[in-house]
Amino acid sequence: MRRPFKLRHPHIKSDEKYNSILVSKLIQYTMKDGKKSLAKQIVYDALSLTEKECKKPALAIFEEAIQNISPLLEVKSRRIGGATYQIPVGVDSKRKTVLALRWILDASRSKQGKPMADFLSQEIIDSYNKTGSSIKKREDMHKTAEANRAFAHYARF
Repeated sequence: MRRPFKLRHPHIKSDEKYNSILVSKLIQYTMKDGKKSLAKQIVYDALSLTEKECKKPALAIFEEAIQNISPLLEVKSRRIGGATYQIPVGVDSKRKTVLALRWILDASRSKQGKPMADFLSQEIIDSYNKTGSSIKKREDMHKTAEANRAFAHYARF
């Protein structure tokens, strides 16, 4: 009999400025080619721009934006009897934050013409106000899950 597999998640340290693990994760996801100092500068500039525009603490705005983007349902493919069904399943709390951070960064990276910090700040503000590309992505995912609700009885994940 095989030994049970234990998942080991690396311990993520909180960032120095806001003392938040969520901001630290955003810095990690923003980083490309190991350039962490550049990623920190982009994220901190974006959060300071957000704070100036909304006149509220940046960390509170960012956490509220992540909560607004986090999906409740997603669809997973499952092959049953030669057919592949999209089965709606609930999203784990860690995956919610991963998807929310990924969608914010994808939305800001898809735009061009200004510095990345400006686009990231604007996407955080849009997510806080429940508008923008990342909120649309969440709504599309929920619509897909709702459309495939008939196959929910196949869920066995």
